Amino acid sequence: MNFGKSSWRTYEQGIQREWLLTNGIGGFSSSTIIGSNTRRYHGLLVASLNPPVSRHLILSKVDESVIVNGETINLFSYEVPGYIMKGYHHLESFRYKYLPEYIFRVGDIYIEKKICMVYGENTVAIVYRIMGGADEIKLRLTPLMNFRDYHFNSSKAYLNFKKQYKDRVLNVRPAFYDIDISLYCSEGEFKDFDDTWFYNMDYAIERERGLASTEDHHIPGCFDINIGPMEEKIVTVIATVEEDIKFLDGPDIVAKEEKRLKSLTDRVKYKDELAKRLVLAADDFIVHRKSTGAKTIIAGYPWFTDWGRDTMIALPGLTLSTGRFEDAKDILYTFSKYVKDGLIPNMFPDAGNCPPYNSVDAPLWYFEAVYKYAQYTKDYEFIKNTLFDGLKDIIKSFAKGTKFNIKMEEDHLITAGDQYTQLTWMDAKVGDWVVTPRHGKAVEINALWYNALKIMSKLSKELEQDARYYEEIAARVKKSFAKSFWNEEEQCLYDCLTGDYRDDKVRSNQIMAVSLSYPVLEGDMAKKIVNKVFKELYTAYGLRSLSPRAKEFAGIYMGDQYRRDGSYHQGTVWTWPLGQFITAYMRVNNYSKNAREMAARFISPFEEHIKDACLGSVSEIFDGNEPLIPRGCFAQAWSVSEILRAYVEDVMEEGVRR
Repeated sequence: MNFGKSSWRTYEQGIQREWLLTNGIGGFSSSTIIGSNTRRYHGLLVASLNPPVSRHLILSKVDESVIVNGETINLFSYEVPGYIMKGYHHLESFRYKYLPEYIFRVGDIYIEKKICMVYGENTVAIVYRIMGGADEIKLRLTPLMNFRDYHFNSSKAYLNFKKQYKDRVLNVRPAFYDIDISLYCSEGEFKDFDDTWFYNMDYAIERERGLASTEDHHIPGCFDINIGPMEEKIVTVIATVEEDIKFLDGPDIVAKEEKRLKSLTDRVKYKDELAKRLVLAADDFIVHRKSTGAKTIIAGYPWFTDWGRDTMIALPGLTLSTGRFEDAKDILYTFSKYVKDGLIPNMFPDAGNCPPYNSVDAPLWYFEAVYKYAQYTKDYEFIKNTLFDGLKDIIKSFAKGTKFNIKMEEDHLITAGDQYTQLTWMDAKVGDWVVTPRHGKAVEINALWYNALKIMSKLSKELEQDARYYEEIAARVKKSFAKSFWNEEEQCLYDCLTGDYRDDKVRSNQIMAVSLSYPVLEGDMAKKIVNKVFKELYTAYGLRSLSPRAKEFAGIYMGDQYRRDGSYHQGTVWTWPLGQFITAYMRVNNYSKNAREMAARFISPFEEHIKDACLGSVSEIFDGNEPLIPRGCFAQAWSVSEILRAYVEDVMEEGVRR
């Protein structure tokens, strides 16, 4: 991906594209392609102090200036209230293959800058290659440092640092914390600044979100590096919160990480460029969790942690379509240890080790993830010895009844929750306002319930155990489902049944009745559902969460938290259900040549999208109205996963078809 000056003719244009690097333990590095931080979550080093959580901003930026013939030319960009620094005018190009690379020019001087994280460490390296011109110059590197939870903004009033410079390493220690921040620069002279701060850096995205948008950063000093006429020099800056700086060779750090990333695409051998890019994106979400000693899946960057529901939906695409079977096995095993009352954790919180279990669909998606793992690996021995008892417990608990009023009723359908709880993925709640009340019998929950029963039947047979119980219930669910959920007037499915009330809003949830490994509906009904979703909910980047015909439809997702949460599932476009839609579309059209051509059309908009928003990744959501502006998390696990899975399995035909 190569971008030039046409991509940042204005500051507003330049901040629309962002990049993301991750370190496999929850930490990350992120900014815009012009190097201006526009989020509280942007920074060269956001360290995960308790992987993958307790994330803290450590190094916000390193600002570069060139001093030539007594003139100082600043290459950095930022916004403060009432003023924009336009260092991006000196930015010639921005490249992104495995790592972000900036190329600046000042007269006859070129400066290349590449950023890289050390995998498995809270360490970032910034590597400069300076190609001098006719005059002697000085390159000044000024670090902007911090230490605060990444969900908040900082102020000088609450920050205090002690510092020491020795043997090319600047040690900075935030007051009242037992942690050292080390900053190494391979060249130049360190100039100590006394009580120096960058005040009121303003974050445009936070301002748009109705949140506090300004903060201060500590400037401990700067590094001045002399470059002779026509001299070429490599300079490495390393920032870390690790006890020791293990690696000082910046180019070697870059080479090792690029080799690691290349190995991920070499493993699966996809020739298609979009597929390869999504394989790389998948790597960002698969991280190590210290509390479990195993792999988990980060739901989205920059602000989500690991969620049970998101993990199970994302697992097939992130781990199976990428050939990372051991990671899939590790994740499934970890969640098997947390099965409790027939439920699995909804999320692992930033603080504490007691996860909440308030999700009715997470344990049902768990069945789909296990079954997909079985299809790809045929590892039934692992399922038998490790997962099967937990799966049986989930079915038993749902059938007899468990927490949050989750239970199977006389018609063998699952009901869950009450007017105060949000247990499905459409869980937005503002104070006491339940935005999308879906307690009772939700359509996708019962499609997942049928799917889970059929999977248990299949696994029981593979493991030479009695499958009759699961088959009998599944048959009754299938009969009740069609009778209860079919909306004859709309020729599609009701979204939720609450007592005698049938919610006839046209939502994307119904596609799961056709898309899962064992669809609860087939034939004419299934085709009508797909056609309805295509006509009313499909957009280039995903499915609308609500039909525009509904009076509750909200086509723009922006503003403060009240406005955003109020539109989150009321028309906002979600990418992850598009993967389910593609599978359902292929299924009802018998995987014909024409259907495959259409499915390829559904995928093609993402060839452009991965060059927008967060480069190489897929956004969480989009506006429900054109032009479908990306919103929410700029990189979302299940968005990447479901597009990759559907592309590989249903279009490229290189995976296991459902």
